[in-house]
Amino acid sequence: MKFPTTWFARARHWVVWIAAAFCLSTSAATNEPMSPAALKKLSLEELLDQQVTLVTRKPEKLTQSPSPVQVLTGEDIRRSGATSIAEALRLAPNLQVAQASSWQWAISGRGFNQPGLLANKLLVMIDGRTVYTPLFAGVFWEVQNTLLEDLDRIEVVTGPGAALWGANAVNGVINIVTKGAKNTQGLFVEGGGGSLLQDFAAVRYGGSSGTNLFYRVYGQRFDRNSTVFSNGTEAGNAWDMTQGGFRIDYEPAREHAFTLQGDAYSGSIEQAANRDTVVDGQNVLARWTRTFSEESDLTVQAYFDRTWRRIPDTFDEDLKTYDVDFQHRFPLGTRQSIIWGGGYRLMEDEVGNSAGLAFLPPRRNLQLFNGFVQDEITLLPEQLKLHLGTKLEHNDYSGFELQPSVRLAWMPTSRQTVWAAISRAVRSPSRIDRDFYVPAAVPLPLAGGTNFNSETVVAYEIGYRVQPHDRLSLSIAAFYNDYDNIRSVETNGATIMVENGLRAQSWGMEFSGEFRLREWWRLRGGYTYMHKDVWQKPGSIDVNRGLSEGNDPEHQVVLQSILNLPAGFQFDLAGRYVDALPAPSVPGYFTFDARLAWQATRNLEFSLIGQNLWENRHPEFGAAPTRQEIPRSLFGKVTWRF
Repeated sequence: MKFPTTWFARARHWVVWIAAAFCLSTSAATNEPMSPAALKKLSLEELLDQQVTLVTRKPEKLTQSPSPVQVLTGEDIRRSGATSIAEALRLAPNLQVAQASSWQWAISGRGFNQPGLLANKLLVMIDGRTVYTPLFAGVFWEVQNTLLEDLDRIEVVTGPGAALWGANAVNGVINIVTKGAKNTQGLFVEGGGGSLLQDFAAVRYGGSSGTNLFYRVYGQRFDRNSTVFSNGTEAGNAWDMTQGGFRIDYEPAREHAFTLQGDAYSGSIEQAANRDTVVDGQNVLARWTRTFSEESDLTVQAYFDRTWRRIPDTFDEDLKTYDVDFQHRFPLGTRQSIIWGGGYRLMEDEVGNSAGLAFLPPRRNLQLFNGFVQDEITLLPEQLKLHLGTKLEHNDYSGFELQPSVRLAWMPTSRQTVWAAISRAVRSPSRIDRDFYVPAAVPLPLAGGTNFNSETVVAYEIGYRVQPHDRLSLSIAAFYNDYDNIRSVETNGATIMVENGLRAQSWGMEFSGEFRLREWWRLRGGYTYMHKDVWQKPGSIDVNRGLSEGNDPEHQVVLQSILNLPAGFQFDLAGRYVDALPAPSVPGYFTFDARLAWQATRNLEFSLIGQNLWENRHPEFGAAPTRQEIPRSLFGKVTWRF
């Protein structure tokens, strides 16, 4: 287990954070304190009327969205007791989320889930900044740690979103949206600790200049203990991370809005048999929006993102991403709304190779050009809408990719939406598909395939969303996905190579609902069923026989209870059942998290959170006997808002 060198070292972290909070509090004293009303529990009507942007790249009501979109509000996340974005995503019933170690997560939608960066069919954005590495086309979930208090919502759409968002939006898109600086004014301080989450602290201060410029700055740190093996011994992968950032929002006039924001982090992950893995990164994003009318606007955005990590005696990666894009929305006549745009991305990726693992060439500059257009056609006012769109991209590996989509939404009443969609999406090649080389692999050397091409899917979806009562909303969606050119691992007798030797089909349904039993008690959750078949194409001799491309449960249930009690108390539960995984075999499990909080004063809250409480420990991903298990854990937290 990894601890600070001395108790003085641990105390030093707390002294730094408390001192910073004390200094900031003097300047915050003149601000109006954040009241509990700022954290009020939304009524069901307000929840359903909230705006989502992920499905059509423009604000629209959740109730009218022609897709299986799930929205996790900042309040849902806070009340769950989640301590990271990955943990918060467990609340989305349409995602497969598994914790593989103290720091590694496997997260996907509609199947093909794999640990860490190997889950490659999900596009993830934070405030419009794409977070993935072209090395694996996956996400470093362990370093996506924006301050959870500042989250406005997380939008989750399963199914292809490539017509608007591009390659890798094959099985879903996640949009993580933080609050504007205007909504995070004053001082926020929290700290605590416990068993698995050993200690943590965060400080954020928001201020303003005049009536049209708002800003915030924040810092946070945590130390997490190791997970365990099946025999109870520690896996030796404790880790820590420190992160800080800022956001500035400026609106010189009603029709202009500017945003500038950025983050920086640094951390280390303990390795049982080697030196620590070291990670750090920085990003900065600028966005300008010009509003011409309620139906017309222009947005231009640019960002820089750097991620760096060193895994001793394995490899290190330094990735710099430069991205610029724009979109323009305008009406065409009285029945059409057009959104079009384009962008350019440059990824400078440099890998430090080792004797046992290499990417050849070690350095690549990968360019991505893209353009998109979508036409929303009103066929019957307030009742029937047709969405036609496509995205055209060019990448350095597979050239041009066309990703069209057709969506139809019928709203027979203001409380019902029936929708259907047909879409095509691609997962473009990553460096592990083309450039990977392991000379000492057993029994043969392993190499990327120089002819590896994009994986494709054609998806068919249908869904229904209804609010049968003021206190109840329901959503159901069914899907059928037809995949081609799925990654395989083939051999020619001398080398094992990555090729496109597999096909696959998946089908299933996603059900979700929200029920406000009383003004003080709300339930939300859902059930997902998914079946997947993977088989070899003629001529393929995939050495894994199609078993390596994802490990997914057929059944999954998520249920969250949010309960407000008298005297300022809150009691919340979040339970989940996950069916068994087939290959490698992982038993199904049920567990739940619990949170008990007390709002002692207007500004002060105490909370006690227990996670994975059902069993002493349980596995969620990986092959026995080396897989790690997630232990029951408990931590306390104190929160001040001024």
